[in-house]
This record gives sequence, structure tokens and C-alpha cells, in this order.
Amino acid sequence: MTTPPLTPPLTPPLTSAPSPPTISKSVQSINVIKEIDIAATPEIVFEGLLEEMGPGSEMPDGTPFHMKLEPWPGGRWYRDTGNNTGHFWAHVQVIKPPPHPYPVLEVSGPMFMSYPAVSHVQYRLIPHARGTTLRITHRAIGLIPEQDAAGVHEGWQHGLDRIKMIAERRER
Repeated sequence: MTTPPLTPPLTPPLTSAPSPPTISKSVQSINVIKEIDIAATPEIVFEGLLEEMGPGSEMPDGTPFHMKLEPWPGGRWYRDTGNNTGHFWAHVQVIKPPPHPYPVLEVSGPMFMSYPAVSHVQYRLIPHARGTTLRITHRAIGLIPEQDAAGVHEGWQHGLDRIKMIAERRER
């Protein structure tokens, strides 16, 4: 029995010595904590959260954002731009919907960042006599441009406002 010939490597060999690694001091972090009071039950707020993270997601100008959320542990959260194209945002890390005594949804992944970065986002629902407080905590680390880090606050405020609008409309 003869051995088959070796196949050539998939990438050509280096023609020069590899460059030495560089040390970058541009690693940035994001730490955002925001809260909003919503005049709705935790169940309705959680439904509004899933709606805003999924089919009801909108840009600030009202343009649909075409997000998809698979609401189970390990489920994907991504932007579907059609024809099997899009942007992966995160995996569901924790999902404990009401009536769990501490309702929470956590996702982890690159989010909106198309560069080396990782995020963890926690949506915590805190029931009280007037309804529910929704607290979002976003922590990220990576090669995050300053303009992206600065714009995160507006983006999360828009999302919280949308969840409040969806939930309070359903509560009525």
C-alpha cells in the first residue's frame, strides 16, 4: 500500500520573519448602570424586554433593527439582515423570567462591537408597589473606540425608554 502524496499547505510560507508582537495600551472598558421605573407588572415588563430585544427592536429614528432573540440558555441574540447575513451580538447566559423571585436576563458577547471586545449585559427586574424597576448593567472590555464608549449611554437609554413604552401600553 502506498502513501498518498502530501498536499501543499493552505497558506503560503512566510517570505520574511514574522513581526514581533506589540503591546497595546488602547484596551478600554465600559461600565454603564441605568434604571427606569415602569408602571407594569414584572411579567409585562419581561414581555416588553423580549419584544424590544427581538422583533420590536427599533433605532432611535423608528427604523426597525431586525433583532432576533432565542430566549433560552445558550440562545443567540443577533441582527438578521436577511439571506443568512447579519451580526451576532450575544448568547443568553441567564434567563429567569417572572414569577422567579429575582427575574433576570443576562447576555454575553461582542454586542454591537465589530472589533476585539466582549460584553456582559444584565437586565434585572425589581418589583415594587408602583410596578417594576428595570435596571440594566452593561460591562465591556476590549479595543473599544472612545466614540462607541461615549454613545453607549444614549443607546441604552433609548432601549429602556422603548421597553417602558411597550410594557405600559400592554399594562393598560
